[in-house]
Amino acid sequence: MSEELKRINKYLSEAGYCSRREADKLIEAGRVTINGIVPEMGTKIGPDDEVRVDGTLIKNSKDTFVYLAFNKPVGIVCTTDTRVEKDNIIDFIKYPKRIFPIGRLDKPSEGLIMLTDDGDIVNKILRASNNHEKEYVVTVDKPISQTFITRMSGGIYLEDLKQTTKKCEVEKLDKNTFRIVLTQGLNRQIRRMCDYLNYEVLTLKRVRIMNIVLDIPVGQYRELTKDEFNKLSTLLEHSKKNHN
Repeated sequence: MSEELKRINKYLSEAGYCSRREADKLIEAGRVTINGIVPEMGTKIGPDDEVRVDGTLIKNSKDTFVYLAFNKPVGIVCTTDTRVEKDNIIDFIKYPKRIFPIGRLDKPSEGLIMLTDDGDIVNKILRASNNHEKEYVVTVDKPISQTFITRMSGGIYLEDLKQTTKKCEVEKLDKNTFRIVLTQGLNRQIRRMCDYLNYEVLTLKRVRIMNIVLDIPVGQYRELTKDEFNKLSTLLEHSKKNHN
């Protein structure tokens, strides 16, 4: 039954407890036990083994995972480090289980971000982030020209990153507002692209991630529906997991 065995760090990651790297540190520190015994690094476990961290039982059941869609307000930081940031997403939501955001959304931006305790799906989504659509509605500080739309959609060379952004879908919604669909996730990408064309972003809202659409008020969250999760899983099924 060797196919049912998995490394302890992978188990802790898939259980949503921490990343594989963090799991290795916990194992090294002797804080992890398997059936009451402190394991060696790289130890594999089976489905009947009992895993604990600092004495707390870690369960790894797909049925108990949480998948949330959250409408992040401006000013909230997408970090799980509650010691560093007082305006962090975890303290804001106050969800009763330990969850973490999938990817990030800048502090001055608002809109859709997903949170979960399923480390496996986080790996898949982040690994596949350069292939899946994320849609934004953006307001800028002056009227949008046709040249702006053409340049934005054709790709902008970002000097500090030494690369040109991928071609993308851009549509003017009104005088100062446009919609943009990205298939890559460079840091502060839209703001950098606008800045290159001498436009300043006033508001930036993410309204869709893949098949998940923003449909809740700012500061609220909801669980993904079964249909949403199934469609998401289908979109991700060819994505490779992130192997540390």
